[in-house]
Amino acid sequence: MLRKLTSDVDELDARDLAEDVEETGARPARDCACGEEVTMLGRIRSVDLCPQSADATLKAELFDGTDGVTLVWMGRRSIPGIEAGRTMRVRGRISVRDGRKVLYNPYYEICQAQ
Repeated sequence: MLRKLTSDVDELDARDLAEDVEETGARPARDCACGEEVTMLGRIRSVDLCPQSADATLKAELFDGTDGVTLVWMGRRSIPGIEAGRTMRVRGRISVRDGRKVLYNPYYEICQAQ
């Protein structure tokens, strides 16, 4: 109990997310390697919308309590429901770009708030 009182909100949130990942059988981001087909569960931390002049690409940062993964949808400027704070289940093949884990055009499900 004392540990919960002295931990910061982000640390507690990360711990809760990691427990949810474990309970659902999703793969923790920290354990994913390039080339693997994975199913992950996490919360969107941020969404980057591309300007009209750029190629249509939507990027979102998914965090599962263990590590972050960049989700990239090519050919899309926006997707209804993809917004910061949403919990999602995603599936795809892990790539690595500039040292970051990336899922290109992942299959996704928006999870109901708990």
